[in-house]
Amino acid sequence: MKDRIRLLMESENMTPSQFADHLGINRAVISHILNGRNNPSLEVVTKILSEMKYVNPEWLINGIGNMYKDGTEKKKMQNERTLFPENETKSDQSPTKSEYSTEKVVEEINIPLQPTINKTDNIQEKHERKITQIIIYFDDNTFETFFPHNK
Repeated sequence: MKDRIRLLMESENMTPSQFADHLGINRAVISHILNGRNNPSLEVVTKILSEMKYVNPEWLINGIGNMYKDGTEKKKMQNERTLFPENETKSDQSPTKSEYSTEKVVEEINIPLQPTINKTDNIQEKHERKITQIIIYFDDNTFETFFPHNK
């Protein structure tokens, strides 16, 4: 079944991540299926068939028949989950304001800026900083500590 899932993803031009997001399942689940670590669970098969109603269940489960249900056009499948479905807005219609959108006007607030004082400058003026130690970490998980000589 993992090969059929892979074929379905390729046919839909989806990456494993996009496919998992489309189904609303964890990306690792699809990764484990495609790598052969796990077999698809009933939940995954159910998600595929409920989100992609045009997929032939007999083909997905048993490999029998066509990938897509009879009478399903590929063009309809590709447009099913588009950002702007064709039936929402026709090009000859003028766009209308959404009933959920609101416009808020925010008034500009003028607050006079005050100069900030750099706190590190004050610290340096009061006390001269000195290096107390230098630690160097190596890629073999060892380290060396160096201390300055007092003069």
